[in-house]
Amino acid sequence: MSDFELQDSGSEFDSDDNSDAELQAAFERGELKPGLNVEFGGQRVKINDITKLLAKAQAIRLDLPWEERLDMVNDLAPLAPELAVQLEKHEQKRANQFKGNAKIPYVRPEEDPVLNDFKREMLFHRQAQAAVVEGIQRLHKLGIKTRRPDDYFAEMAKSDEHMQKVRSNLMAKQQGQAKSERIKQIREQRKMGKMLAKQTKVQREAEKKEMLDKLKKFRKGKLKNLDFLEDAKALESKQKQSADKRKQRNKKFGFGGKKKGLKRNTKASAAGLEAEKSTRRQRGVKAGASVNKRMGKSRRIKAKGRK
Repeated sequence: MSDFELQDSGSEFDSDDNSDAELQAAFERGELKPGLNVEFGGQRVKINDITKLLAKAQAIRLDLPWEERLDMVNDLAPLAPELAVQLEKHEQKRANQFKGNAKIPYVRPEEDPVLNDFKREMLFHRQAQAAVVEGIQRLHKLGIKTRRPDDYFAEMAKSDEHMQKVRSNLMAKQQGQAKSERIKQIREQRKMGKMLAKQTKVQREAEKKEMLDKLKKFRKGKLKNLDFLEDAKALESKQKQSADKRKQRNKKFGFGGKKKGLKRNTKASAAGLEAEKSTRRQRGVKAGASVNKRMGKSRRIKAKGRK
């Protein structure tokens, strides 16, 4: 380390704890001069003093009981059947990739990095499983409980108000998703209804065109009978029955119509004429008819007496 010896400049800035601000101040005062920092070009000697290392490890070692350390050295746990099945599936999948793609160079299973990652994770899993099984047995021998009692009470890190907010947010999110799903289903049903109506219209037009073509052929003598008209009448009767059912349903439940803007104010309602129309409708008077079209009985008798 002789190459790194600092020259004594008589300043107080020769410590290893100098900050950037102190170094900048020393540079401004001219206390940092060339030659203070020497580049080391040699090869560093590596020292592996095993005796001193073991002595230091023994000095810093804490002689604690095993339940405080919980350190274990154990073998791997037996390979579980589900892990064996997963490993076989990975190998088969990798083999299929090599067969289906000539651009991927073939690699043996024991040298395949993809399978090696899975095997490494599987070894970690088996090592942890063996440590848990053996560790629980040793804890039970020492009389240490490993299961939490049924009446154990643990204070939550989050407050009840915070958890209520989280629950309300989750509920709002679920309701929003359910609403969007319902809207999506309604849109799909509308699309399907429009599609069916369009198909029905096209089918009716095709049937009508077919019937007209048959009539032309019959007039020209290419057809001998009019049996196709019976089918047309049956179809027409069926359509009429459907229309009658629709009329009955409209009469019973209403037929829809325009809903938007019905409660909007108009010029007649603003002038007070709408109230008169509604009153006349309630009395059963038709539009354009006079309200006092028929006189009362006493007036009619007086009118007859005058005559």
